[in-house]
Amino acid sequence: MALEGDELRHSHVQAISEKTLTALQRFDSCAISNAIEHFRVRTRNEGFVNGSVHCIFPQLPPRVGYAVTARIRSSSTPIGGRCYYERLDWWSYVLSIPAPRFIVAEDVDHTPGLGALFGEIHASISVALDCAAYVTNGAVRDLRGVEAAGLQVFAGNVSVSHSYAHVVEFGLPVEIGGLQVQPGDLLHGDLNGIVSVPLAIAKEIPPVAEDMLRTEKELIDFCRSREFSFQKLSEKIQHVSAKYGLPERDPH
Repeated sequence: MALEGDELRHSHVQAISEKTLTALQRFDSCAISNAIEHFRVRTRNEGFVNGSVHCIFPQLPPRVGYAVTARIRSSSTPIGGRCYYERLDWWSYVLSIPAPRFIVAEDVDHTPGLGALFGEIHASISVALDCAAYVTNGAVRDLRGVEAAGLQVFAGNVSVSHSYAHVVEFGLPVEIGGLQVQPGDLLHGDLNGIVSVPLAIAKEIPPVAEDMLRTEKELIDFCRSREFSFQKLSEKIQHVSAKYGLPERDPH
């Protein structure tokens, strides 16, 4: 099902400032995840993609983008269309979400990942349309071509063939690796994985992440120094616990 008209515009998508987007990209996804935990806006066992989906290009820097959602299949032929990347209505929808964009495609086949929707062609089009990453529980292919295009990819597996890969529907909620994703959700990803960034606290996350990393570095440096002792370690751990262990917001 393709959405049309007013539904396609996604005017409800909340975009944050370019300054905040740039600040979020300075940190790895673990630091972002730790900072989000500090605000107690959700439980610690939610808000991220689980280990069933892997970063394909771990050497690339962190990426941030708004979710462009789709559901795909590859085990059976599409109802119409000759080419698996010719869906102009799909690409028009991609442009309806603010940039930068994460394309998030849930493979809804009984066995996800038979064929890959994304390869060098899709990656090249996506980068030209200001997409920063592709996320799927399914497959990806043409790894060298995708990497050369500069697109980061998170996928369940790699496939040599696109098979009958095609977009079934788009602009609806999807689920990837246990993470429920709505169109326009802000995602942050790197070699460690993908975390969903609550828009309401996005601006507050970078300074908290910076402070947490500073505290962690002090503890790591201490552990590697000649001043190390278990007694001093206990004191430092208690200090960190007191600083970051108190609830600040109720996730419910």
